[in-house]
This record gives sequence, C-alpha cells and structure tokens, in this order.
Amino acid sequence: MSRTNTVIGILAGAAIGAAVGILFAPDKGQKTRKKIKDGFDHQKDELQNKFNQLSDQVKSKFSRAKVDLESGFDELVANAQDTKEDVIAALEKKLADLKAQATAASKK
Repeated sequence: MSRTNTVIGILAGAAIGAAVGILFAPDKGQKTRKKIKDGFDHQKDELQNKFNQLSDQVKSKFSRAKVDLESGFDELVANAQDTKEDVIAALEKKLADLKAQATAASKK
C-alpha cells in the first residue's frame, strides 16, 4: 500500500504544481482554462491507467492464489484418499488376524 500512496502523492503533487503554474502564467483566461482542463484530463487519464494496472495486479494475485488453493486442496483430497485406503487395509488385516485368533481359540 505504501507504493500506491506514494504514486498517488506524486500524481497529486504534479497536478497541483501544474495547476499553480498555469494559473500564474501570463495567458488569456480562455487559454488558461483550456490548459487547466487539459492538465486535469491528462492527470485523470494517468490516474485511471495506474488504477487499471493496480487492479490487474490484484486480479492476477488472486487468480494465482486461487490456483494454489485449488491445487493444495486437490493434493489434500488425494492424500486423504491414500490414507483412507491404508486405514481400510490395516483394519481388514487386523480383522483377519482376530478371526484367526478366534478360530484358534474355539478349536482349543
């Protein structure tokens, strides 16, 4: 955010400086008003461009974060599936061992 505030401060300073310079220039009122309008339009366009760039950067970062989150979630689901299968296999083996022990105990 500090970078954004700096850019906004610089643009505001440039706009104010340009406006003050134009106001004190020895031109006719109509020319001065046109220069002020042109300067304002130029600064507005620059600010809009900066806003669009910042917006694109934010969208890009959110897009990358979304992809990373989806990838991490898919990996978590895959690991959970593997773990589930391991637990089922261990339980089936334990059940088979218990059945064998029960059969051996009933034969005694």
